[in-house]
Amino acid sequence: MKKKESILKVATFMFAHKGFADTSGQELARLTGVAEGTIFYHFKTKEGLLLAILEKTRDEIVDQFERFFENRPFNSGMEMTEEVISFYLYLAGLMEDKFLLLHRHFLYKFSESNPEFRENLEDIYNCLVDIFEKAIVTGQEDGSIGKEVHPRKSALILFTMADGLVRFKNYNLYDAGALFNELMRACRRMLQA
Repeated sequence: MKKKESILKVATFMFAHKGFADTSGQELARLTGVAEGTIFYHFKTKEGLLLAILEKTRDEIVDQFERFFENRPFNSGMEMTEEVISFYLYLAGLMEDKFLLLHRHFLYKFSESNPEFRENLEDIYNCLVDIFEKAIVTGQEDGSIGKEVHPRKSALILFTMADGLVRFKNYNLYDAGALFNELMRACRRMLQA
């Protein structure tokens, strides 16, 4: 199992930083110290390896958010929304290679023709947007978020704003941390009762 984990870790880094097409099985074998045949024994194809990474990423993101919510009291839905945004940004930093991989175009090209890729991507994004939506609904129930706010659409907008900052950071386009306070103010204004 240790070899398989090593392959997944190295392949995640290489696919995220170098791209899928530009990462060869020979290069992965050299970097992991295993025979190329070992990689294909575990994953059959390079696409199978990428799919395994996507599945693992989905499971890790879901697990991290479940642990984040475990026994965590919030004073209001607005506070919960702010904490969800903050945790998403934190998690993107903690799992930087995986989030960079999620922003790579080739994943979405695979999802056009491969239902397993599409399903995993949808699972990841639906899970994340569901969490944002849950916080908004909680705020509407406790009065900290306006009743006129559409929970799903607002969750999609908030997620997109936070994910945009992650993208800026991952591609070294802008110091996303410098926009954190402005992001939070914009979210509050958008959701206020």
